Amino acid sequence: MRRKRITTATAVSAVIALSLAACGGNGGNGGNSDGGGSSTAAAQNAAVTKVFNPSDVKGGTLRMAHPAFWDSVDPGDTYFGMSWNFVRTYGRSLLAFKSAPGDEGSKLVGDLAVGPGTPTDDAKTWTYKLRPGVKFEDGTPVTSKDVKYGVARSLDKATLPNGYTYFNDFLLDIPKDYSVYKDKSLTGVAKAIETPDDQTIVFHLNKSFSSFDYFAMLPATMPVPQARDTGAKYKEHVLSTGPYKFESYQLDKQMTLVRNDQYDPATDPDTGRKPLPDKITVELNVAAADIDNRLLAGDLDVDIVGTGLQPSSQGKVLGQADLKNRTDNADVARLNYTQLNSDVPPLNNINCRKAILYAADHEGYQRAYGGSVGGSIATNLMPALVPGAEKFDTYGFETDKNGNVEKAKAALAECGQPNGFDLNVAYRTERTKEKAVAESLQQSLKKVGINVTTKPFPESDYTKLYVGKPDYAKNNKLGMSVFSWGADWADGFGFLSQIVDSRVIRATGGNSNLGVKLPEVDKMIDKALVTTDQAAREKIWVDIDKAVMDSAMILPGVHAKSLLYRPENLTNVFVNNGFNMYDYTVLGTTKK
Repeated sequence: MRRKRITTATAVSAVIALSLAACGGNGGNGGNSDGGGSSTAAAQNAAVTKVFNPSDVKGGTLRMAHPAFWDSVDPGDTYFGMSWNFVRTYGRSLLAFKSAPGDEGSKLVGDLAVGPGTPTDDAKTWTYKLRPGVKFEDGTPVTSKDVKYGVARSLDKATLPNGYTYFNDFLLDIPKDYSVYKDKSLTGVAKAIETPDDQTIVFHLNKSFSSFDYFAMLPATMPVPQARDTGAKYKEHVLSTGPYKFESYQLDKQMTLVRNDQYDPATDPDTGRKPLPDKITVELNVAAADIDNRLLAGDLDVDIVGTGLQPSSQGKVLGQADLKNRTDNADVARLNYTQLNSDVPPLNNINCRKAILYAADHEGYQRAYGGSVGGSIATNLMPALVPGAEKFDTYGFETDKNGNVEKAKAALAECGQPNGFDLNVAYRTERTKEKAVAESLQQSLKKVGINVTTKPFPESDYTKLYVGKPDYAKNNKLGMSVFSWGADWADGFGFLSQIVDSRVIRATGGNSNLGVKLPEVDKMIDKALVTTDQAAREKIWVDIDKAVMDSAMILPGVHAKSLLYRPENLTNVFVNNGFNMYDYTVLGTTKK
């Protein structure tokens, strides 16, 4: 997840996803499970594996803020981890990561569906039964046809460019450039998705895939009534099926959600949602430093981005015992990195790319995220929390933590640029940590004659219109793009596929693969998908990691940790291992 989604090592690997049916329905408790226990004593990391300050008290307003705006609140057009967390307050997908601390938070349970899917035809066909009684906010019953339409509309990457390509890549016989807005009868998805009755939906795949239940967790499976779809404008009023609905939405300013009176908790016995506040507000375009200051002052409850305090705030908080005790320094299955774009000369030469990897200041990269509090220096792609991941250091990042000028200059000579070259580096305007990365790269690369110009772009359109749109990135010579990636779910496929498979790159933009185009990697991905032995499959993902590093397509920066802050008034606080941030569907407040 880009940006997205972040999960932990406790999630099941692909080969055992078929067993989720045995465990996914267990523990239905209407949200009262506290998984690893609970605590009311303020201490650092008190909410990492337990519920801190547990409560069932309803009322008040949960106040959130974002330094910009994420890609979209449209469930079919979003690919940010915090968005996948937040979208569950107003939408219901077929399956969901359970709202619980510890290992329980990595488990898939039934949400709109009664439980995990039933695979047949060697896992090429997946059938889901919907819960009866689920309604849209206007009282209209949800049917399987609404789920089918929700998935089908997400296939249109021209209208809804921000999402993943999983359904495009795996559903059977999907026409190229498919659009429900040109195919009102949905003939183009007739072979791929069937709805034999209002409570049953059947997906047909073009290949066996034992982890399809993870696809059923994706926001695109949240139902959308075809008659109410307004295409790219649907984000202006998403029709709710969750416990909250949109009362108002001022683009780039604020959104307010209130209770959805058509949400029936009896239809939601397994996810653990606990809708406590009467209202949720999200302020947009609030400076990151101001968000931190307001959290510390008690004027704000949640930084919805979910990646933690800014480095400028971390020292103050960690240096004061009472503030430190309100923090959670959680491990994250996330890589903060910089993409090197081989479409931008001279980065079409591998040795020019290697020169950047050798010259980069890796401690400087780490400092941009707050030093060791923000994570460890990354030497490869997959974090340790991804099952089967192996740490290796092809370029000696840990030995040469501040770069190796001699090796960088030798690589420049090999690529025919002995005096260096000029290059642009992109980052998201609102992300101060990414700005610091860009400036660190500018300084370290200058030592070997690589002159870097920093180029900020708005977060909301970063991948849609700029770095993730191939022609724009090439024409504007965006040779490097600062980025961040978390696992969609915790296995090699869930972490790597959307950033290293060249076949997911689309000309329309919205890409998360910003330039890795290696045919041998594509072949290894296909091999991994048909490898049933878990150890053998995990080795293939490691080999893919090594191949991308050997090609110098990506500069790994930091395997992330986040320093989250919980104000005193927050109740029912815990880190959900499915998202590696506080669970937004259970938070309450004592402020009324």
